Amino acid sequence: MTQRLAVGITGATGAAYGVRLLERARALGVETHLVVTPAGMLNVHHELGLDRQALERLASVAHAPGDVGACIASGSFDTAAMVIAPCSMRTLAAVAHGLSDNLLTRAADVTLKERRRLVLMVRETPLNLAHLRNMSAVTEMGAIVYPPLPAFYHHPLTIDEMVADGVERVLQLAGIEGAAPRAWAGLREAS
Repeated sequence: MTQRLAVGITGATGAAYGVRLLERARALGVETHLVVTPAGMLNVHHELGLDRQALERLASVAHAPGDVGACIASGSFDTAAMVIAPCSMRTLAAVAHGLSDNLLTRAADVTLKERRRLVLMVRETPLNLAHLRNMSAVTEMGAIVYPPLPAFYHHPLTIDEMVADGVERVLQLAGIEGAAPRAWAGLREAS
């Protein structure tokens, strides 16, 4: 049976994470259902030079943010998980407070109510108290807050390498078969 993954892209910086996630999921044979907010599309275009058609071609199915009747708006549509990459503070707040005001936040709400994995690649700095409280609230609801902070112990040489490493870890957290994050092997004694 093909795994399904809902993917949201919002207006925070870091559109490369969402795009890489779609590319890698496709390579793993995962069926992806994409929802991009208007601000998310602005960032995808600004940061990566992609238009809506190019972005949507990376997904198995693309849904309009206003289409609250889409399949991913229902718990009866089985997905392995949902990843919001990147996740704006506005979207985090909506999820934390159960405001299903568009398809993306409705799909996140459904993911939580069905006790499926929801991974939020929250992107903002510095964090204020509202951000921290909203992260705490979604964590208490069962979501995984995963800011896209690069791991330097693998000695990445490029931004692309850092993005790829983060996406592999997120796919693993989402329970996607075939995800292959590089594991920390521990410190070795110099000989």
